[in-house]
Amino acid sequence: MRGSESSSNERLKRHIAVKQYGKFTLTEAVRPSLDLQVIPQEGFRFDSYKDDRSRKEIPLLVAAVSREKLFDVFMRVTEEICRDAPLVDVVLETSHDSNGSAHMDLRSEEMDPVVARSKLWDFADILMDDGCTGIAVIPHISPVRELQFDEHKLLIVYGQRETLNQARKVLEDEGVAENPGLKVITDGEHLHSTSPEFNQRFREMCYAFGADVGWE
Repeated sequence: MRGSESSSNERLKRHIAVKQYGKFTLTEAVRPSLDLQVIPQEGFRFDSYKDDRSRKEIPLLVAAVSREKLFDVFMRVTEEICRDAPLVDVVLETSHDSNGSAHMDLRSEEMDPVVARSKLWDFADILMDDGCTGIAVIPHISPVRELQFDEHKLLIVYGQRETLNQARKVLEDEGVAENPGLKVITDGEHLHSTSPEFNQRFREMCYAFGADVGWE
């Protein structure tokens, strides 16, 4: 039994150590399942999301971007969809201390977009490599639009066609191609990675954005 357990642990370690699939490099935040239900690859696709409250279909674009350009693409899309917004809301998302069963959203409202982008750069480490941290940027502008950089390190843009096309242009400029049949890591089972250091770093990020909940 011990031999079998040891063999399984070694297999898991080897699997987690794999960071690259073809030309696609993962961050430290997530890994596909051991049986590779989804093989990570770069690309984007258009989709839709059904809002539970309004029952409306909301158009979206989801993108998987290789690590070496992921954060730059995120920041470029952020700047593009916030270009004409005087203020933005930032939502910090965490599943720390929840055993992955739930997540908590902490909101910082009405930030100057330039200040918000500067703080995003300050916390690029946790946003890239913590599998229990995500963030959303929501411009104060009509029509409603949102950019989510989730804990799986996917970029998800919600909005009307014009907004999605803004994101598409950035992605294509960065060499990320549209793939209508793209399978992203959340389309299969997957593994998240975090650490106590990232838990503390998340709290620091909350303080920096003014979105803390009274942690001591």
